[in-house]
Amino acid sequence: MSQEIELKLALSPDALPALRAHPLIATAPRAEETANLINTYFDTPALELRRAKIALRLRKIGQRWLQTVKCAAPSVGGLASRPEWEQPYDGRFNFTPVSDRAVQDQLEAMRPRLAPVFTTNFERETRVLHPRPGVEVLAMIDHGLIESQGRQAPISELELELVSGEASDLYALALEFAKELPLIPEDISKAQRGYALFSPMPAKPERARAVALTPETDAIAAFRAIAFEQLRAWQANTASLESAAEPEFVHQARVALRRLRSAVSLFAPALPPEFCARWRPALRDLANSLGGARDADVVFHTLLEPICTAGPIGEDLQRLVALLEARRQAARAPLADGALLVSQGRAQLELAAAIHGLQGSSDLALPELARDRLRRTRRLANRAAREAAQGSADELHRLRILFKRLRYGLDFFAPLWPEDDVRRYAQTLATLQEDLGALNDAAVGNQLLAELAGSDPGLAAARAFASGWHAPRIARLRQQLPEKACELLERRPPWKKKD
Repeated sequence: MSQEIELKLALSPDALPALRAHPLIATAPRAEETANLINTYFDTPALELRRAKIALRLRKIGQRWLQTVKCAAPSVGGLASRPEWEQPYDGRFNFTPVSDRAVQDQLEAMRPRLAPVFTTNFERETRVLHPRPGVEVLAMIDHGLIESQGRQAPISELELELVSGEASDLYALALEFAKELPLIPEDISKAQRGYALFSPMPAKPERARAVALTPETDAIAAFRAIAFEQLRAWQANTASLESAAEPEFVHQARVALRRLRSAVSLFAPALPPEFCARWRPALRDLANSLGGARDADVVFHTLLEPICTAGPIGEDLQRLVALLEARRQAARAPLADGALLVSQGRAQLELAAAIHGLQGSSDLALPELARDRLRRTRRLANRAAREAAQGSADELHRLRILFKRLRYGLDFFAPLWPEDDVRRYAQTLATLQEDLGALNDAAVGNQLLAELAGSDPGLAAARAFASGWHAPRIARLRQQLPEKACELLERRPPWKKKD
């Protein structure tokens, strides 16, 4: 069995000539002649191998056939490390060399039902890179097609496979290439893309999953695991921005960025100061770069759509809706042309490299760090809630931000405390956070609609009508929220030690 460590990067087919002309590629020796690789992937009719996260393929190289078995492994920032078993194929599957007995047993049980499901057909050009003494990396440029049931998808990738050295060397190389080339981290394998062609299903927005922590987990290790999971969600959602019109992809990409920024803030005492100084403002700016598209979507769905679906609307309101729709389309244009996706991809590579490069361990015990950071956030939120109850709009806005940090921190550290306590507190916190978000959406929406209306009297009247339509609900929220926030913040939180 070999352990494959590779960093996969996607790029436009139009950028392949520039990649081949890059000095690191053009001056590197070829590992072998450019090969045409034809791979057929097998599974059962019920796709049992896919569910088991096992890939079985036959590869034709010239006149030779190879059988390969791979098991899935987490991929973040395009970097993956997965077990692989490869041997010559003589016309019959042979699973004896698979050293993982559970995997071998599964394959043997499925043998009678295995059939081809999709094929990848691509040219591979392989160069040998030696970026520094003791380091060897294979740079594989793949260009071709995935085919299944008459459907096709292009292959245009750069794979950096580590022969000797550290995973950080792959990131360093990728970042060097990314200075001049539109590279995007690719966490989806060719096999996953092939399955998507075989049984097409619309992409769904991704949310970050819970990370398993224990009181004994080192604080740096905990941050690394949490940050990589948020990075995975960020990458998954930005990867769908070009092709999917669903606004929720933009929303979830921004949520992942906000969660990343909150993680940096919450773990700040355990992290290098230069890491925090670099990434807190950078993550804010990356989220803001998606804000135009998200804001226009929110204004339509929360302010104008409810009015439009409630009954007939006048001509001026129709004009305002049309202007907002034009703004929505203009805000999404940078997503469609790929430029924003490339800048986000470069940032994802940089962040993945920075997270991977965090060294050593922290002297801070994770339970104490979690308790201290959430206690501090709760104290600040308490102060903001009291000021908001006196009518301070600024403190109401600050309360929304602090509640987000409190909620994200509760999500991150949840395994450290009793499950029922966390769930009850989190439910109330989530409801208050949503209501605070509604107030913010109304404020942003009124500002955007006023900008669209300009000096046009009819449009100004339509904007005023929309504002008045929502005014009772907004006024009620403004009156009730500070008191409800104070009530929650006076409750015993899950992280507080019981007497």
